[in-house]
Amino acid sequence: MASSEGNKLWGGRFVGNTDPIMEKFNASIAYDQRMWEADIKGSKAYVKALQKAGLVTQNEMEQILTGLDKVFDEWSKGEFKIKPGDEDIHTANERRLKEFIGDPAGKLHTGRSRNDQVATDMRLWLRDTINTLKELALQLISTMVERAAVEIEILCPGYTHMQRAQPIRWSHWILSHAVALSRDVERLEDIRKHVNVMPLGRLFFFHFWLNSVFNSMCLCTAEFLFWASMCLTHLSKMAEDLILYSTKEFSFITLTDAYSTGSSLMPQKKNADSLELIRSKAGRVFGRCAGFLMTLKGLPSTYNKDLQEDKEAMFDTYDTVHAVLQVATGVISTLMRALSPDMLATDLAYLLVRKGMPFREAHSCAGKAVYIAESKNIHLSQITVEDLQTVSPLFDKDVSSVWDYNRSVEQYSAPGGTARSSVTYHFGPTLY
Repeated sequence: MASSEGNKLWGGRFVGNTDPIMEKFNASIAYDQRMWEADIKGSKAYVKALQKAGLVTQNEMEQILTGLDKVFDEWSKGEFKIKPGDEDIHTANERRLKEFIGDPAGKLHTGRSRNDQVATDMRLWLRDTINTLKELALQLISTMVERAAVEIEILCPGYTHMQRAQPIRWSHWILSHAVALSRDVERLEDIRKHVNVMPLGRLFFFHFWLNSVFNSMCLCTAEFLFWASMCLTHLSKMAEDLILYSTKEFSFITLTDAYSTGSSLMPQKKNADSLELIRSKAGRVFGRCAGFLMTLKGLPSTYNKDLQEDKEAMFDTYDTVHAVLQVATGVISTLMRALSPDMLATDLAYLLVRKGMPFREAHSCAGKAVYIAESKNIHLSQITVEDLQTVSPLFDKDVSSVWDYNRSVEQYSAPGGTARSSVTYHFGPTLY
């Protein structure tokens, strides 16, 4: 009796039918169908290679190409019908091709396995994906740079240990995150080089695989997942800063209504849900990366069915990063304000250093001055020269020059500093 398994790409040596539960468990068509375009492109390139090798005739190649164009049209128009026997996108497309052109469709699979196909499809899909994500990341960086240029004169508190440290330019804060993203763009370019290696067919890949065993391992997915984890780490850190800065306690920035929500109970609330979701999406992507690495770590060489898990992780991660980059670009349209004199304590110490006092001693004197101001419940800038002289006789009327925020930030003019000249240095190609 002929087995129904014989209709499958792998079914020739099987006699019994697959358990329906196993059939569903084994199938990947539910999610890998989004690679339909890459699969057809790969097949079109491959049949040309088969014709060149003399394994299909010119006429057979033309029939296959015409049939693949028809399959492409059905997918493009949303008319392609997936059938119960379609295990994956490769099976589905070949099944439909045979319905269009008959027996010549069977020659398309000559010399290749589905493992080869999926490696090709994923690299084609990732190559386009990387281009899209790079464009979105550069758009976000460009938005940051534009804001930094327009708001170059705005000053804000700089923090360490979540305590106010020294005043910095708002632009300096923005560009700190833009620089992190620029590194992400560089890493994405490196991954694209690894993805752009030809496992099967032509298709304008820049390099050939030197080892077919390594080719089967699909490690580019792991690289992509790790990249996404790093990128969302940077965006999550930025989101956390902005969440804090938007609270009433900080009141540095205000988010537009387009990226905020309200409370169903408390009318006064304006919640930074866009930023909270960016922060949470980072955890989602980390989980995808960690899960796939756990799958990889125990696999023997070449292809194993475990690697089917990479597609859901890859697609979900792409969708997540794609959305986060767009939302983050919108969120950066916010305002900033707020300063306080206690951030100039370091400048107070520097004043003594310029008069010859060792920094360690000057640091101690500035700390004592802060203590006096706190005990009197006044700002540091309101402390009298007489009180300062109880700390050190080197303090004089020139201490008034310390309470100038612009002077404070302008003294840090070294590369990477927060002076106007240092910050504007990044407004150009060097950032990218």
